[in-house]
This record gives sequence, C-alpha cells and structure tokens, in this order.
Amino acid sequence: MSDASSVRLGTRALSLRLPLRRLAPSTTLLATVAALLVALAVLAPVLATHRPDAVDMGAASQDPSAAHWLGTDALGRDLYSRLLYGARISLFGPALVITGATVGGVGLALLCAWRGGRLDRIVSRINDVLFAFPGLLLAVLTVAVLGPGLTAPVVALAIAYLPYMTRIVRGVAVRERRLPYVAALDAAGMSAWRINLRHLLPNLAPFVVAQSTAAFGSALIDLAGVSFLGLGVQPPTADWGLTVSEGQSSLLAGAPGQSLMAGGLIVLTVVVFNLLGDTMIARSHQEALR
Repeated sequence: MSDASSVRLGTRALSLRLPLRRLAPSTTLLATVAALLVALAVLAPVLATHRPDAVDMGAASQDPSAAHWLGTDALGRDLYSRLLYGARISLFGPALVITGATVGGVGLALLCAWRGGRLDRIVSRINDVLFAFPGLLLAVLTVAVLGPGLTAPVVALAIAYLPYMTRIVRGVAVRERRLPYVAALDAAGMSAWRINLRHLLPNLAPFVVAQSTAAFGSALIDLAGVSFLGLGVQPPTADWGLTVSEGQSSLLAGAPGQSLMAGGLIVLTVVVFNLLGDTMIARSHQEALR
C-alpha cells in the first residue's frame, strides 16, 4: 500500500463524519416530520383538492366542511390547497438562501483556512461589515430597489447569511487544516485543490449540513416576514407568510383560523429544523472529540 493510500485511509478516523446508526428517537421523529413537510410541498398538486388561486366569492370565509377541509379565505379560496401550495415557496425560498450562503461560505472558509494571512484578515473584516446589516433589513432594501418578488429577498438573504456560514465553517476548517493527515498529503505532492475537495470538504460536510439545517429556520422566518410585509411573492401566489398577512382582516373579525394555521406551520417548520440542526451539530462535535 502506498503512502498516499495509507494517509487516505487515515483521514477516515480523523473526519467529522456522523454515524448514521443509533439515532435517538427524538432525532428520528424530527427527521420524519421534516421529510413529511417536504413531501407535502412536493406532492401539493396531487394532494390539493382545489386550485390554490381559484376564487369563489359565493364560498368566502367559510368554516371547515366536506368541500373545504380547512375552510376558505375572504376570496373563497380553499385554505387547505393554499397551505399545501404555499409550502412549496415557503420551503423552496429558504433552501435557495441557505444553499447560496453555504456554497459561498464554505468556499471562502476553505480558502481562508488554507491560505490564511492577509486574505483571511480581509475576509474577516468584510464579514464584520456584513454582520452589521440585519438580514431582513437588507432584504427590504433590496426589494425597494429591484421590486417585490422572490428573487430579490432570496439574493439579499443569501448575502446576509454568507458571513455567518463563512465564520462558522472557517473555525472548523482551520482545525481540520492543522491535522497531521493534511500535512502528509501536502508532503506527498497532492495539490491544494485536491486536498480541499477530496479530503477537507468531505470531512467538513456533516458539520456544514448541520449548520445549514439549523439556519434554514431563520431563513424561513425572514422570508415569511418579507412576504407578510407584502414585499415578497405577490398574490395570488400561495405562501405561508402572505397567507398570515391575508388573514389579518378575518383575525380582527374574530376568525383567526387562516392566520393561525399558516403561522402554526411556520412555527412548526422552524422548530423542527432548528432542533434537528442543533442535534446534528451536537453529534458532529461529539464525533470530532473522539
């Protein structure tokens, strides 16, 4: 066996990879609920009983019935169908935010961890500046310039979450960079790109996934807030934040069902992903200490 092969095998013992076995029942439950929410969003066209934008003023503001399982809104639109379709944008939007922030953040973190020095200091100062701008405020300002919709707040929030992901991942990447197997691979003549892509990145992947999962809930709240303010997706598109906003008039009239159901789904999703992310982060730390 070659020295490079020996080093490659050695990295498995030093990696941060999470064991897939012996998951706690609570973790299994959280993962199941998260998967169910995603499945409902994907299968919305199959599970919905009405078109989400179908207006029927003759059935406006009805209570739950056999025809409308969760009732209707002020325009007679079926709430069950709108909540199902709303899950698609409400989950897809945050996924885009976290994906963009994670890809950019991991790239910068690996670059800073490998090069260090002046580049690391410059990136850290830029991150400090970006941390001064709240994500929701940056999204609102971007929408004011580019107009309402999904694209502007997603781009703005991805930029806002970028320094968070960069700083968190950089700390772990620096520790991994200092492990003996990295120096051995470098001494064996392996290129920096290959070391980072084939060894550092896979070893950091569980921690990155855990952090991304935990940040997903925050991104969902931010995007829901933008939609609630009327600056995100526009009617008649179904979205949970927009549904909460549209239910304000019914809420004041003593019929809080629409806002409560949409708000409850937001809270449930945020809690599930936050707890699941925290659990994954704790497991990654435990595995790293072994």
